[in-house]
Amino acid sequence: MVNTKISLCGIEIDNPVIPASGTFGFGYEFAELYDINCLGTFSFKGTTKDARFGNPTPRIAECASGMLNAVGLQNPGVEKVISEELPKLAKVFNKKVMANISGFSVEDYVYTCEKLDKEEQVGWLEVNISCPNVHGGGMSFGTSAESAYEVTKAVRNVTKKPLIIKLSPNVTDIASIASACENAGADGISMINTLMGMRINLKTRKPIIANKTGGYSGPAILPVALRMVYQVYEAVKIPIVGMGGISTAEDVIEMMMAGATAVEVGAANLIEPYACKNIIDELPSVMKKYGINDLNEIIGGAH
Repeated sequence: MVNTKISLCGIEIDNPVIPASGTFGFGYEFAELYDINCLGTFSFKGTTKDARFGNPTPRIAECASGMLNAVGLQNPGVEKVISEELPKLAKVFNKKVMANISGFSVEDYVYTCEKLDKEEQVGWLEVNISCPNVHGGGMSFGTSAESAYEVTKAVRNVTKKPLIIKLSPNVTDIASIASACENAGADGISMINTLMGMRINLKTRKPIIANKTGGYSGPAILPVALRMVYQVYEAVKIPIVGMGGISTAEDVIEMMMAGATAVEVGAANLIEPYACKNIIDELPSVMKKYGINDLNEIIGGAH
């Protein structure tokens, strides 16, 4: 028997496969298709302090080997997530869930994280610092080590649960930003978020997405994600949740060899709703194929 169990920031999970935030809703939608308790865990829809309608449509564009999205963090706000979404989820998912949190100021992050930290169902706080800083000229919190440190430190001061900081790839030195988060008290790093991209409609001669640009995800970004995970693994001692273009069990193994302790699967869920279940089902046979008895033995194995 092969061992697929891993420990993520001190919490053991049955396997390292985690649907990524924004591609799995609040879980119960997918629970109508299969028993989602087969997952290691999942990261629920990005949650902000206040309800958000999101960006104007169209906000999705297809690309070769991927997709663009500019959904704009549409969510009901943290109060309703706690009062409505989590009780619905509890009926179909009996494991700890990962809470994905976004904000537009340090105060936003602190408020939302402090609220979700108190929820029994929540195992980890995944803090997305790719959001525009409204008090800092609109640049993302994740584009500088200083602002990444500031958010991490502020959230760490009001939370006890494992804190995983989700990094933007749209930077020149991701390793220094990851190190800043570790120094500020992060328990883990989650990476990479989407790459900025654009498509243009040849008939209208205008950008397809109303927001003009969107986040590019899908199989095409896997090599970029692997490179960045590899770099960050050498810069920090805390675990990494690797993501970006993962769609097969082989991709999971490759990402773990680059340095990830667990992986998130994003765009693949939007193409094939059973993507995560299929990867989990295939993982033991792929492990045997490559002579792997225990996934813990291959974390960072390419270094």
